Amino acid sequence: MVRGTILIADDDTAIRTVLNQALARAGYAPRATGNAATLWRWVSQGEGDVVITDVVMPDENAFDLIPRIKKLRPELPIIVMSAQNTLMTALHAAEKGAYEYLPKPFDLNEVVAVVGRALAQPGRKPQRASEPMEGEELPLIGRSPAMQEIYRVLARLTQTDLTVMIAGESGTGKELVARVLHDYGKRRAGPFVALNMAAIPRELIESELFGHEKGAFTGAQVRTQGRFEQAEGGTLFLDEIGDMPLEAQTRLLRVLQQGEYTTVGGRTPIKTNVRIIAATHRDLKSQIHQGLFREDLYYRLNVVPLRIPPLRERLEDVGDLVRHFLRVAGREGLGQKTIETAAIERLKQHPWPGNVRELENVVRRLSALYTTETITAGMVEQEMADNLPPRPIEPSSEGKDLSELVERHLAGYFASFGKELPPPGLYDHVIRQVELPLLTAALAATRGNQIRAAELLGLNRNTLRSRIKALDIRVFRTPQS
Repeated sequence: MVRGTILIADDDTAIRTVLNQALARAGYAPRATGNAATLWRWVSQGEGDVVITDVVMPDENAFDLIPRIKKLRPELPIIVMSAQNTLMTALHAAEKGAYEYLPKPFDLNEVVAVVGRALAQPGRKPQRASEPMEGEELPLIGRSPAMQEIYRVLARLTQTDLTVMIAGESGTGKELVARVLHDYGKRRAGPFVALNMAAIPRELIESELFGHEKGAFTGAQVRTQGRFEQAEGGTLFLDEIGDMPLEAQTRLLRVLQQGEYTTVGGRTPIKTNVRIIAATHRDLKSQIHQGLFREDLYYRLNVVPLRIPPLRERLEDVGDLVRHFLRVAGREGLGQKTIETAAIERLKQHPWPGNVRELENVVRRLSALYTTETITAGMVEQEMADNLPPRPIEPSSEGKDLSELVERHLAGYFASFGKELPPPGLYDHVIRQVELPLLTAALAATRGNQIRAAELLGLNRNTLRSRIKALDIRVFRTPQS
């Protein structure tokens, strides 16, 4: 039995073929075309239960066609595919009324699953997220699979008032994600108010959130608005929610449960109409177990969890991010610069513990310090050597053979010469290359204990200290397990 007719529009023959085969195997009846005109004819004749369409087609852009389809057949689910994998593409798809957005390349099993869900809930009419957004600066940058999933989730969430919990390391752009949810959502005409819990003295957080009455405490000379009142009708972004003291957590929970609050020193409840978006870099479940965060508040805030990946998990986005930051620097008067591919590849080798914020700062320094129009790999190498902190020594695992660590490093070093001539200053170069991994391995094997490391190496402790300083080795201790 045929489960439904699926109309496919894509000018790529290979994509039409694989979609045809996958949907047919799943029990559907696919019909495929390479142009928008044929798709429109089929839809206008009443054919099809689901539409799968590419955005860019030879005769018409799907974003121009979709509104006509929705006007003629508002119940028809439309799945949009695109190789232009940006946040704006996902938001445009939602704004035009698409059922789902799938970035290319896509997973065939996921396509089949989305088609099944679309058929299971006919008549779904997504709300418009905003007015058309042509020509706007991209609020989020990246085409990696990790960011594609973020875009898809954001496109859905902009059409709701659901409470969102954004998790991610410092510097990943959590507030930027919150701004996207507000600026392209139902409350975009209202205010966006942010409060960083870690930046406010604990005793003032309740006053900051809910406001206070005149005379509520020493120094309260006048009535003061809180962030809830300032954000009325809009969005309140509570950054670093894990740093909120328990007393304030109790009051916030009451607001989420009852939709009202009282000012500090006040008695009259105040109704509130605010969307809450929270963010944290902490493990809130661990804090719950330690008694530092209320479990009931966690579940109230964590209606929709959204994890922002660290930059090291999406290094393929470094190039797009760097070019974006260079354009921003150019608009700020630092000159329009380009960057070599080799320079981008060098940037990808760094682990970026400070995430996107750290990368932005590096690009700003490169733009400010170098007057040439092109940033080279040599400039990047120099900047990273001069300004980025050395990597800490990672403690070795129990039973790790010190000689194996040194032997592996030396083997890789000498193999790197290949058939090429050794570099100038070979003696000093080799001494440094041998000494640095040797001392690093000894310190790692002894878990940072310099006395034991000196004994292991047969060195005077003061000599070891001076070499650690000369080689800029950062040492830390790790407790014995």
